[in-house]
Amino acid sequence: MKTIKIASIAATLGFAALSFNTSAADNKTVSVTQISSQFAFKLAQEAVNQCSAEGYKVSATVVDLSGNVVAQLRADGAGIHTLDSSRKKAFTVTSMKQPSGNLMKTIAEKPNLQPLQYMNENLLFLAGGVPVELNKAMIGAVGVGGAPGGHLDVACADAALKKLL
Repeated sequence: MKTIKIASIAATLGFAALSFNTSAADNKTVSVTQISSQFAFKLAQEAVNQCSAEGYKVSATVVDLSGNVVAQLRADGAGIHTLDSSRKKAFTVTSMKQPSGNLMKTIAEKPNLQPLQYMNENLLFLAGGVPVELNKAMIGAVGVGGAPGGHLDVACADAALKKLL
């Protein structure tokens, strides 16, 4: 009887170990859906076009979920600083998982959170960075910089997304 109990316990532990190893193997990778370079180029171009139609000379940057640049475009006559500001706005969206302008409002309303803006040199808590979502999931972000106000940068990004999605 003891032998059967021991064998039964050993078998149970063996199956548990196999189950654990199977689960561990399943958790070694993740699959993510990210923005394609083809769509990123179209989005950057359209964001610049939307602002150009309003008379604004801007740059647009599209990043993947890791904040890496996939596409970047500077309109003729746009300030050189707009390349960096558009990139940082897009990076901020993917890092903080919300529009960059939301964070500007948050630190204005809660001064104790102001140090957040300094935790990474690539963050920029100014309006102009917008999530790119497909089927209610973020696949990247677009940042626009150079219009005379962040709300106008957002308007160009939103108009580009509306046209292309």
